[in-house]
Amino acid sequence: MRDGEEAGPAPEGSGGGTGSGPRGASGGAGEPAEVDRALLERIRAAPVLAGRLPHFDPERAPTAPGPLLAGWLDTALADGLPEPHVMTLSTAAPDGTPSARVLMLRGVDSADCAVVFAGDARSGKGRDLAANPVAAATFYWPAHGRQIRLAGTVAVLDAEAAWRDFLGRSPGSRAAAFTGTVSAPLGSPEEYARERLAAEALVSAEPDRVPEWHTVYRLRAREAEFFQADPARGHQRLRYTREARESPGNGGWARTLLWP
Repeated sequence: MRDGEEAGPAPEGSGGGTGSGPRGASGGAGEPAEVDRALLERIRAAPVLAGRLPHFDPERAPTAPGPLLAGWLDTALADGLPEPHVMTLSTAAPDGTPSARVLMLRGVDSADCAVVFAGDARSGKGRDLAANPVAAATFYWPAHGRQIRLAGTVAVLDAEAAWRDFLGRSPGSRAAAFTGTVSAPLGSPEEYARERLAAEALVSAEPDRVPEWHTVYRLRAREAEFFQADPARGHQRLRYTREARESPGNGGWARTLLWP
């Protein structure tokens, strides 16, 4: 994984192997429909919303969503939840084709309800955002039964922000950014190994070098939704919508309870 960019997918078929799980057609066992039915049975039997979940009272939520975002994230960090700073970023191409990927949060502006992330301007998300600078970010913490969804406009931050972000990373992360061309076809593992060695040598020789395509983005929410799950399915949903003008007592946001 490139730190601060996209998290890699889990290995395909993980958990299947030689265990009791269904095997795909390539595994030589079972017709596809049979495999699908068996998989569905396992999905339905998997525990969900298990354990004790935190309480959330929407009536006591702050007038603006930024402090609630920061508070839920802080709680997730304090409770040791795995990778609470990882989020799903959704974008759309000019023709409306959506895409999503998992990446790391690089900063929070709780006063303005904005989040910061980084990536390669040549990547799919970079091309989407250049043509259509809107996005949605989703956080999900299963152990807390909490989800946050932010949707709004995306701006590119200045070169200094990109410099600070990139040089604050580990040498391995920086070498990954110089390895090949992100999202382009890869000819072979050997080609990757050669490019990686060259990138590591470059980072070692020029430790202050920042690739011109490294970009830091800021998503400023126009809408923020907070979801608190309940094991009895009495879920809570609270939506904030940014208003054109700030009215006394509302912090510039309208709050709406939603049916779960």
